Amino acid sequence: MIEDSDLSLKAETRLYYDVYAPRAEPSPLLVALHGYGSNKGWMMREARQHAPEGFAVATLQGPHQHMKEPREKGGPLRYGFGWLTNFRPEESVALHHRAVLDLVEALVARGVARREQVFLLGFSQSCALNYRFAFTHREALRGVVGICGGTPGDWETNPAYGETRAAVLHLSGTRDEFYTPERVAPYAAQLRERARDVETLSYDCGHEFVPEMRGDVRAWLSERMKAEG
Repeated sequence: MIEDSDLSLKAETRLYYDVYAPRAEPSPLLVALHGYGSNKGWMMREARQHAPEGFAVATLQGPHQHMKEPREKGGPLRYGFGWLTNFRPEESVALHHRAVLDLVEALVARGVARREQVFLLGFSQSCALNYRFAFTHREALRGVVGICGGTPGDWETNPAYGETRAAVLHLSGTRDEFYTPERVAPYAAQLRERARDVETLSYDCGHEFVPEMRGDVRAWLSERMKAEG
């Protein structure tokens, strides 16, 4: 008799992404990740409004698919995607890291992106995941932007995190019901523990993108590119 539990098999997972490349030469790259329940197409529309002229943009879609209720009775089923599950979340974190690294490698190899000028942007759920990436793969990014999201829950305990070369911009909303001003208040000090260039901005908005954010992100990305040059 054999009785085992919680065994595992390795299986291949396909992750999908969209790319916008405005020039036929390697360019600065903004990799943008959507929040829970969204998708790469929606994030591409947003990301292109955040990227300065001349930037390539790539949007990666989360691996965990789920069905969403149609907005109107009789309407088509809608699909959403997420980045984490409660079951073995460390495996989702590792998949996220591998996906970002492989995406950048693929776009550098295609002549779309400059390896030393990669920026990572995340909204909501992907924000903390992107910070995990930035403070683990400390030389991989020029900058990381977090919008309406949090810092990693294991910030104080994970030995993988260290000082990153990436500049950090964190944006939050004063009316965000998920990331309230009280919850967001410690983030600036936390991020400055491991990043030399940290800027935090707050907006009169909820859990959403607003036009002021788009302009501020474009300006911030442009300034970091000038500093690099």
